[in-house]
Amino acid sequence: MEIIYSSKFAREYKKLPKKVKATAEEHETIFRQNPRDPRLNTHKLHGRLKEFWSFSIGNKYRIIFEFGNDTTICLHLVGNHDIYQ
Repeated sequence: MEIIYSSKFAREYKKLPKKVKATAEEHETIFRQNPRDPRLNTHKLHGRLKEFWSFSIGNKYRIIFEFGNDTTICLHLVGNHDIYQ
């Protein structure tokens, strides 16, 4: 599976605390193996973000992404719950 990182995602990722980045990397490994692994709490979003999905990085942080074709996923945003607004 190919994961594409948007420029916005890359900018926001750089701002995360080191501990959150370490957890994000662990979760990305799980995500690459199975995007719907229960440990990630992957779910479809609603409202204005209805075309996107989200998975958890711990209790506070989330990654918003979208499925491209069968082998591509684009990570769009990372941050706390404020990214939903």
